[in-house]
Amino acid sequence: MKYIDAFRDGTLARKIAAKIAIEINPNRDYYLMEFCGGHTHAISRYGIADLLPDNIHMIHGPGCPVCVLPMGRLENMIQLARMPGVILCSYGDLLRIPTANGHSLLKMKAQGADIRMIYSSAEALKIARQNPQNQVVFLAIGFETTTAPSADVIKQAQTLGLTNFTVFCNHVLTPSAISHILQSPEIRELGLVRLDGFIGPAHVSTIIGSAPYEYFAQEFQKPVVIAGFEPLDVMQAILMLIRQLNDNRAEVENEFTRAVLPFGNLKAQMLVAEVFELRRSFEWRGLGVVPYSALRIKSNFSDFDAEHRFELPSLSIADNKACECGAILRGVKHPRDCKIFGTACTPENPVGSCMVSSEGACAAYYRYGRFREANNHCNKSHMANH
Repeated sequence: MKYIDAFRDGTLARKIAAKIAIEINPNRDYYLMEFCGGHTHAISRYGIADLLPDNIHMIHGPGCPVCVLPMGRLENMIQLARMPGVILCSYGDLLRIPTANGHSLLKMKAQGADIRMIYSSAEALKIARQNPQNQVVFLAIGFETTTAPSADVIKQAQTLGLTNFTVFCNHVLTPSAISHILQSPEIRELGLVRLDGFIGPAHVSTIIGSAPYEYFAQEFQKPVVIAGFEPLDVMQAILMLIRQLNDNRAEVENEFTRAVLPFGNLKAQMLVAEVFELRRSFEWRGLGVVPYSALRIKSNFSDFDAEHRFELPSLSIADNKACECGAILRGVKHPRDCKIFGTACTPENPVGSCMVSSEGACAAYYRYGRFREANNHCNKSHMANH
């Protein structure tokens, strides 16, 4: 823990906060989006927002792969679960996302479907080798961080000659989502949000590097600072963004130099390029249909493509009308703006995907922020009455 503790030092955090307070322009507001759910949880867990001046506004982004999974793809997973002889292998967060009619993979499992929670793609391949009489489907999900492991198991399955292993690919791409937020007219119609700069994702950037963000700095004049997930990483990234904005600069800076290189992990990129190709369009929850924002399995690996083998239909299903996940993922609304947050929708009984995932904004705010904010409100009321 000694290497992690150094990035959680409260004294250093307060020193960075003091620098931020000195360097901000009191006559302007700063709107900064942390794209990744890992940053959202760090901000909530460590009370970073409480250390920032009131004119710095942190906006949650769509960087949670479970949260952005659209209802149609989830319904496809339910269809797979209903097929006889199929074993579904899934990461834990996926199991609890409710469909439009209240189903979930966890409920399907309780009804007898063979659904197994795994911690790695390699486990799914192992299950396929151990169960040759079953069709084993790995529910692949995630940004660039988890794409290479999915590509690797597909190549291994081909080498082994497995005929009972397929992948339902839901891998999505970070730069495409950022572009869509900045320039899509459909997103602007759904609600405007001011954005001055981005905290770039850590784990994704270890794969793709810092270079892909140059486009946003140059084309949209939005500074990007790639940051790690520890509280001091986030605080330092905020300070770096403030300095860029004060200097009217729009550059890509790398706070997470201990893990991110300019061009990323070239070996992982080559593996992904061998197995996957771009989809022309893909639906995201909260963002709608985003062009060239997701990956599909190439035709020479189609034997391992669950969409191809099981002829899964393309579905577009509306979200629950009471749920504000879509607006929260776009940064237009805060979890507290949702009428069912903390009442009908809780981590124990989630209505929306933002409450299900360990990286979801609603889950972070419920776990770390809701009660602290309520206590702060009570304390302020108490002080006002005296």
